[in-house]
Amino acid sequence: SRDWAAKGTTLLGIKAVIAESFERIHRGNLIGMGVLPLQFISGENSHSLGLTGREIYTINLSDDLKPQQNVEISILLEDGNIRVINVECRLDSQIEVDYYRHKGILPYVLRQTI
Repeated sequence: SRDWAAKGTTLLGIKAVIAESFERIHRGNLIGMGVLPLQFISGENSHSLGLTGREIYTINLSDDLKPQQNVEISILLEDGNIRVINVECRLDSQIEVDYYRHKGILPYVLRQTI
């Protein structure tokens, strides 16, 4: 099920997912587990950008992260070159930003309770 897909992603230590699009519930489940959903800008995808998944990605988040803002990613390519791309942050509301900042819904609720 979709919630286990997000839990598995978290258990693997994955901090962000970059995709062409997200199914609504899966995107919400990723946020709920503290995983950052990022979406390629319209017309771009891993193939058009020449990405293989073997690169090293550095996501440059600002301290004042806002819903649906563009985020810069620096990509260290296998040949040693660095490529910079922009993607859309798919945190679509302020509460989703808060959940992400607290590393998921459960830590957020626990901190609110304490």
